Amino acid sequence: MEREPMRIREGYLVKKGSMFNTWKPMWVVLLEDGIEFYKRKADNSPKGMIPLKGSSIHSPCQDFGKRMFVFKLTVAQQQDHFFQAAYLEERDAWVRDIKKAIHCIDGGQRFARKSTRKSIRLPETINLSALYLSMKDPEKGIKELKLEKDKRVFNHCFTGTCVIDWLVSSNSIRNRKEGLLLASSLLSEGYLQPAGDTSKAAAEGLSDTPFLDLSDAYYYFPDSGFFCEGYSSDDDVVLKEEFRGTIVKQGCLLKQGHRRKNWKVRKFVLRDDPAYLHYYDPAGGEEPLGAIHLRGCVVTAVEDMPDTKKHDVDNILFEIITANEVHYYLQAASSTERTEWIKAIQSVARTGK
Repeated sequence: MEREPMRIREGYLVKKGSMFNTWKPMWVVLLEDGIEFYKRKADNSPKGMIPLKGSSIHSPCQDFGKRMFVFKLTVAQQQDHFFQAAYLEERDAWVRDIKKAIHCIDGGQRFARKSTRKSIRLPETINLSALYLSMKDPEKGIKELKLEKDKRVFNHCFTGTCVIDWLVSSNSIRNRKEGLLLASSLLSEGYLQPAGDTSKAAAEGLSDTPFLDLSDAYYYFPDSGFFCEGYSSDDDVVLKEEFRGTIVKQGCLLKQGHRRKNWKVRKFVLRDDPAYLHYYDPAGGEEPLGAIHLRGCVVTAVEDMPDTKKHDVDNILFEIITANEVHYYLQAASSTERTEWIKAIQSVARTGK
């Protein structure tokens, strides 16, 4: 019986049409021998399939000046396919896996990911899943805190030092050096997530270790109520609306109107249940002016856009394309804030209802 090809990576990307200059959200699946793309994640049959044998990948791709984080896949028949990721790290992850898949095909090898356990020499007797549950124990586990750094408040998180302290006190490790190895494994396997620039930079390979035993390196559990609050320039106080879901992120953004195409400051509140991004008049008012349904949406950074006057808006823009292909354009206060919003919206779009 022929073996089913391994699913290496999957997720929403924005794909350029092969005939017209239109960009649409697609659910993209990277297999060992090709890339399938679907109109929606729930679809059973793909809209198309791109073979990887004899293909080459180009990143960064500068063919479309207004679109950021685009990569190009050129197949053996010299046909080009363009995909846009939401942010730099996501694009690089897709490109890295596609390059490896092409290399494996050319060398007649099977695609295999590097084992985290082997790379850090983690003993096979350690059960990361059981350790994670112990760390989350309401009474004996790591306490989730509200921490402040760089004019941002991190809710439901903890420091790297707290993690190592807990591992030592629970006799999971003999010393703090072993704790770094174990915590790095928990981070690599997704049991811990970095919060803030310091821990994110280390996780992306900009430090000696992926995990930091520091009091200003913040982390959180992926299924916790973590969210980050930023102080806006006018010291807005974000309203605490009564919704069922946990607030994932909140703050002020510029939003483009659909009819007049003018830009206005709106107060946004992102919740995970239901998966909506509600926006309000920043001057006050408890009722939202509107909401963007995020389930199945695609969000990505853009450099520029049609119908935008240069003096109206700076180029720190991102675009939300809903499941029914309605486009929303928003502007953040900085490129860092834009990336945070994109990642938060992506998370809710994948897991929210």
